[in-house]
Amino acid sequence: MSPVSSLTTAVHQRLADALAAARPEAADADPLLRPSDRADLQANGMLALAKRLKGNPRELAGQVVERVNNGDVIEEIEVSGPGFLNITLTDRAIISTLAARAADERLGVPLVEHPRTMIVEYSQPNVAKEMHVGHLRSTVIGDALARILGFRGEHVIRRNHVGDWGTQFGMLIQYLLEHPHELDHEGGEGGDAAMSRLNHLYRASRQVFDADPEFKERARARVVELQSGDPETLALWQRIVDESKIYFNAIYRRMDVLLTDDDLVGESAYNDDLATLAEELESSGVAVRSAGALCVFFDDVRGADGEQVPLIVRKADGGFGYAATDLAAVRQRVGTLGAETMLYVVDARQALHFRMVFETAGRAGWLPEGVAHHLPFGTVLGKDGRPFKTRSGEVVRLASLLDEAVERAAEVVREKDRDDRLSAAEVAERAEQVGIGAVKYADLSTSRSRDYVFDLDRMVSLSGDTSVYLQYAYARIQSILRRAGDTARASAHPELPLAPAERALGLHLDSFAETLDAVAETYEPHKLAGYLYTLATQYSAFYENCPVLAAEDPATVANRLFLCELTARTLRLGMSLLGIHTPERL
Repeated sequence: MSPVSSLTTAVHQRLADALAAARPEAADADPLLRPSDRADLQANGMLALAKRLKGNPRELAGQVVERVNNGDVIEEIEVSGPGFLNITLTDRAIISTLAARAADERLGVPLVEHPRTMIVEYSQPNVAKEMHVGHLRSTVIGDALARILGFRGEHVIRRNHVGDWGTQFGMLIQYLLEHPHELDHEGGEGGDAAMSRLNHLYRASRQVFDADPEFKERARARVVELQSGDPETLALWQRIVDESKIYFNAIYRRMDVLLTDDDLVGESAYNDDLATLAEELESSGVAVRSAGALCVFFDDVRGADGEQVPLIVRKADGGFGYAATDLAAVRQRVGTLGAETMLYVVDARQALHFRMVFETAGRAGWLPEGVAHHLPFGTVLGKDGRPFKTRSGEVVRLASLLDEAVERAAEVVREKDRDDRLSAAEVAERAEQVGIGAVKYADLSTSRSRDYVFDLDRMVSLSGDTSVYLQYAYARIQSILRRAGDTARASAHPELPLAPAERALGLHLDSFAETLDAVAETYEPHKLAGYLYTLATQYSAFYENCPVLAAEDPATVANRLFLCELTARTLRLGMSLLGIHTPERL
């Protein structure tokens, strides 16, 4: 099916045609259409255009009104104030446009004309370590962006750039060599068992590392063996990585995150390229030696003492840090994968690091301008306004956070199921969907750059801007559609007049595709979350003011069922693009 033009697009074209007819020199002017409280839409572009043409904005607006083609789409257009245009749409146009959207499985959302190869890097846990609350925002925001951009037709390559290389692995591997059965501790399968084994290994090896100077030396020597590719060392390193993958995948499955083993590319993947990369940077003059290290300097990056702070590509001892692996990743993603856009969903504290990496890669000729974007995000806070930690001051484990959210959600589900219609298994399933959805939505409904307070009482509330509110709206619509059964069918009736609540709901439904455009333009999924919350509130007003099954005649029943059905489909698709389930019953 061909893309469905939104009502805003249709009105924009009519105003542009009228402007061109009134003032040919203004044929390319933007009418600047916006939603309005006084009408359906308001055009604000006459003021700036009249100033450019050295004319009177009210006179120009009047000339446009005289020439605009209305009747099929525009019911009424009038000049307001200093030169605004207030526009009311026809009821027929609203329902006809929504019918076209409903006839398309994509709800009229077009595929992009020129798909880009886009890399979205997110989550980024460390091998042999538990994921914690600090991984939440990267994982949730990155996954939503990957879903939304992919739905629009971009060629999205997901990347989970995990920390799987470095000095700590010398300690872990050396301990395994001397205690070969330690990864068999607390047998069993699944993510919890894998993490239990890794935690035991890490604690035991760290205890020996801190207490035994000779073991510490053996562990440091083992790092050299790892970096040089010693087969026995690599085999044990791979065991640790594989255990970590089991754990990561269990977390991702539970959170309904798209990341898989195929998306996981650790720092180790670039190890063989680092020496060559360093040579190229030095020979080209991009990097220079300073105090034995290979560094890249920037005129405007200085410390408190006024001295330049460099990006260290290779340390004085010959080792490579994560600046080198980030540079290697940039070069591989652009040069081999053909990335045209790269999104790094990493917290705001890394802003300077990525600025230095991108500028270095640009100087080296590996990164065209405008390809790489660091998408910083704020911090998850506790109710005390400080970074979210346990009562003992430790970082909150991600698995524990999810467990608590699901437990709280189970209370909400049981409270709604007063007639005990749900089995224990169904309660558990709904609790997972509601609890995980609550955590994800709280994150995604917040502007990416802002901090937010992790408050489960608010997150699982049935009122307010929460995923539970949206899930309940969807479930309520499904209940209406079930009750309608075979006695009434949803169908659009453009000839019917619309009540104010029907118009408001219909106009909002029509802006779904434009909302996804806005998300893709700025990489801010909170715009979609905000759209869905408004949709649910608009539906609530419609539900309160417009009887559906008890409407006065069959055509009105069918038309209102049509609005219900399209609202449910839009909620379901929008929530799925945020990675959140919509249960049929709640």
